[in-house]
Amino acid sequence: MSGFLEFLKIVVFGLVEGFTEWLPISSTGHLILVENIVNLNASEDFMNVFRVVIQLGAIMAVVVLYFRRLNPFDPRKTEKQRLSTWHLWIKIIIACLPSAVVGILLDEILDKYLYTPYVVAAMLIIYGVLFIVLEKHNEFVDFPIKKVSQISYINAFYIGLFQLLSLIPGTSRSGATILGAMLLGCSRTAASGFTFSSEFR
Repeated sequence: MSGFLEFLKIVVFGLVEGFTEWLPISSTGHLILVENIVNLNASEDFMNVFRVVIQLGAIMAVVVLYFRRLNPFDPRKTEKQRLSTWHLWIKIIIACLPSAVVGILLDEILDKYLYTPYVVAAMLIIYGVLFIVLEKHNEFVDFPIKKVSQISYINAFYIGLFQLLSLIPGTSRSGATILGAMLLGCSRTAASGFTFSSEFR
């Protein structure tokens, strides 16, 4: 019976991950909150691996959806399209560098002091409010950057700086990226497209 209950708990975790991964809200943050409500009978080492493995389904979905778009070797693409794909990859790498470097340097500190349900809950509320405010502010804005291809290398780097916020548990990486991109002049479509393209990294 206990084994069946543990299975049901894992199903709950999977449902939470599945629903939150595709929204600009922190899937990891929600999993942290669920862990404080639904306690798995597992070691900390297991949970560390589990938090990573549970996201594989969402990652594979991104691979399937964006594979052709991000594949510079696709024979169906023209030379111009292949070159554009390489440029997109460079922009994705540039955008990921700041959070990768800072995340490696501060990983233990972040784990020790910020991975708490209080921090997660606070970040979820703050970003929810920020999204509402930004959407209201941008209701009639004519964004200068309407397509992903119009995002410059400099803009990609600045978007990467906004991604640093996602190192705080409860802050969605995609949410921080979309908010940052829109503040830099990207339309919602361009911001979302660049965000989910970088999920493939």
